[in-house]
This record gives sequence, C-alpha cells and structure tokens, in this order.
Amino acid sequence: MEASLPRKQIVGPRLRAVGKQLSTLAVAPVAVLIALVTWQHYVTAPWTRNGTVRVQVANVAPQISGKIVELRVADNQFVHKGDVLYVIDPFDFEVAVRIGKATVDQRAADLEVKQAENTRRQHLSNLATTPEEQQIFAGNAVQAKAAYEAAGHQLAQAEVNLKRTSIVSPVNGYVTNLLLRVGDYAVTGVSNISVLDSDSFWIDGYFEETKMAGVCVGDRTEAQLMGYSRPILGHVRTVTRGVSVSNAAAGTQGLPNVDPIYTWVRLAQRVPVRVAIDEVPAGVPLVSGMTATVTIRPPAAGVRQSWFERARANIVSPIADLFSGAPPPRTDCLQATLRPVAETLPVSKVPALPAPEKVEPGLTPGVDESPRSR
Repeated sequence: MEASLPRKQIVGPRLRAVGKQLSTLAVAPVAVLIALVTWQHYVTAPWTRNGTVRVQVANVAPQISGKIVELRVADNQFVHKGDVLYVIDPFDFEVAVRIGKATVDQRAADLEVKQAENTRRQHLSNLATTPEEQQIFAGNAVQAKAAYEAAGHQLAQAEVNLKRTSIVSPVNGYVTNLLLRVGDYAVTGVSNISVLDSDSFWIDGYFEETKMAGVCVGDRTEAQLMGYSRPILGHVRTVTRGVSVSNAAAGTQGLPNVDPIYTWVRLAQRVPVRVAIDEVPAGVPLVSGMTATVTIRPPAAGVRQSWFERARANIVSPIADLFSGAPPPRTDCLQATLRPVAETLPVSKVPALPAPEKVEPGLTPGVDESPRSR
C-alpha cells in the first residue's frame, strides 16, 4: 500500500517529523540557557529591589526662649546655609545688652578709680599711710577688677543672645513639615523646624547575604527609582559591619532567648550597603524614602564596551561561575578608604576686655601721682 503512494506523500511527513525533532532539540538548549540566566540574575547577581533614598535632617532648635514674631520661610522652600528661618522677639535681649553696657561703664569707672587709689597708696610713706590701709586699697582694686571682668562677660553673653534671636539654617536644603507659625513660643533646645540637607542624599541598598560576595567598596552602581526609567549613577561607599541579632536579647531570668529555626526555610539576612550618589539624571527628583532598585555593575566604569564584551560580562561569565563555583573574593573588598570630613559651625568666642581707661578715659588725672612729686 505504501509503495503505491506517490514519493512526495511519503517524504513530506517524514521531513516534517524530523523538523519538529530538530526544532525541539534547538529550543531545549535555549530554554536551559534562559533558565540559567534567570537563575543567575535573581539568585546570585548583586542587585536588590530593597533600596531606599536617605538624607540627613537638620533639626533646628533655638538656643534662647521667646515668642516668634517673624517667620521667613514656607513649607518645602529651599534655603541656603545662613538664611534666617524665623525671628524671636528681641526686646528683652536688647534691654539686656543696654543694661550690660551700662554695667560695664560703671565697673570700668570704679576699677579705674580704685586702681589709681591703690597705686597712690603704694607710693606713700609709712607716715602718710599704714600697711593695713595699703592692703585694703589693694583688695578693693582686685575686687573692682573682678567685677569689671564679670560685667564684660555678662555683656558678651547678652550680645550673643541678641544675635540668637535670628534662627538661621545650618545647611543648604528644603524646609519640611513646617508646622511653625508666628506667635508660637520657642523653647530653648526644643526643635521646631526641620531642614533636609540637599547635599547629603545617599541610597541604602539592603542586599541579601548570599549576594554580598559581589559587593565591594568602590564598585559602581545604578539605582532606578520607581516611576523613572533613567537610573541614578553612584558607587558603593561603605558596607555595614553589623545588624541586630534577635537571639542576643536576654529573655526571662536573664537567659538567652533563641528563636526556633526551621531548617527547610532559611531566609537570607539583609546587609545595608551605603551608595554614594555621583550623578542624578535631569528630571529625577531625590525624595527621602523613595524606593530604588540597586544594581552593582562591573568595575570597568567609564569604558565603552562592545556588545560581545557586554554579553560575555553579563551572560557568559555568570553562567560559567555557576558551574565552576563562585569567583575568588577580592582582597580587602570591604575596607573603606574613607577620609572623615570635619563638619563645623561658627561658634561665639569670648571677646577680650578693653582696659578700663579706654572705656572711661580721663577719670583720674593726677590721682596716681605721689604727693612728693608735686
């Protein structure tokens, strides 16, 4: 029956069957390759969806107390370092400065007279004065000097407090969550306004411990925020060396509290990795708390690679690592070569006290001269 069929009707089905088998054999390696690439990407590649934009917040608190009479900023407004945020009623502090100046003038005059009297007594003979009288006048001069210095320091404190009625921003950044209003009472040391430091943004990536072998300080990174296609470029700055361990807490009677661990379900610990931001694409805002997907890129930063080199680095090499074992760790991978930058704010200094003769000149002409010289 088969021999009587035409040749085309016999060869055609056979060729189609062979073609299906060959296509199956061709698809199988591709499926295995895709599975390996997917496994390498999701299980071993150094990346995480658990990333967060972070920022330093300057909590501004007044150094004096008083009623707020002027508010110069609005919520989410950008301010520069040194800009006045609000003003406290300066009346009491202006009065304190005037009283301090008057007290300094009084103490300076008293000191000048008593020093002159003491000097004159020290030049008198034993017939005109006694040692006891000389000691009394010397003691009066010392007490007057101490009173003058105390008045000078009190004046300096009053002048500093007057300057502190203007509360300034310590950083460049954005005023956030402003609930302050004119008429509120500012209390010493109580924060009432917050400024986000726009120069301190960074990204924390929480990597699984199974992926930490591919993370090194200095590695370049890409962080993609949700809702934005262009990534933020940066580099690994530091890696946290410790996370909280619940088993270390003491339980009842001071005994260790050890949680039960199910051997068939083991969750990898998350290790915080701080990423310094190098470049932010135009139109991508930095908002503290935003979610980011952080990916560690190969160390060859700034070098243009061909498509073959990129495929080898991103596909061939990771798949080869699956069969040959993990690559050897890099030496001193987590040793951060950081140079601490000292952050300082201008502080008030105690001014030098002028001589009492310069405060109240010409009060004692000839008083310090000896009678014998006349």
